[in-house]
Amino acid sequence: MHWADMFFQDWQGIVRTLVVGALAYGVLVLFLRISGKRTPAKLNAFDLVVTVALGSTLSAVLLQESIALTEGGVALGLLIGLQYLVAFLSVRAPAFARLVRSEPSLVARDGRFCSGALRRQRLTEDEVLGAVRANGGRQIEDVAAVILESDGSLSVILRG
Repeated sequence: MHWADMFFQDWQGIVRTLVVGALAYGVLVLFLRISGKRTPAKLNAFDLVVTVALGSTLSAVLLQESIALTEGGVALGLLIGLQYLVAFLSVRAPAFARLVRSEPSLVARDGRFCSGALRRQRLTEDEVLGAVRANGGRQIEDVAAVILESDGSLSVILRG
């Protein structure tokens, strides 16, 4: 490969990227509109993985000439369809929801850390204290509760 090929190979590749990229983006937007508001939301780790997979698939369709637009559209549709199915089953079957979603965890209560929960969730006391300060507290004694939510965020409830 010649060094200049890193910067420009031919106009056909540029035109393909523009055309297929615009169409694949349109397909993705259409599928997201059909599937509802929940699909693109980063509600928890599972949803984040699906969102990253959608981006990766769109990128592959854009940049790999070996992937036809139709194949990319089917892949995007499959990911969104499976996400819709998981969301559908999660709402209707609590046991399935527990299988695919993490539950919130109490990591501090009544001004004290819950050491076992911190270990299980792989959180440090400093991370929790950072969330306490970000929410207007100064120290762990200011806390009524700190909850590690399903999406990885920390909810802080300060005392009185």
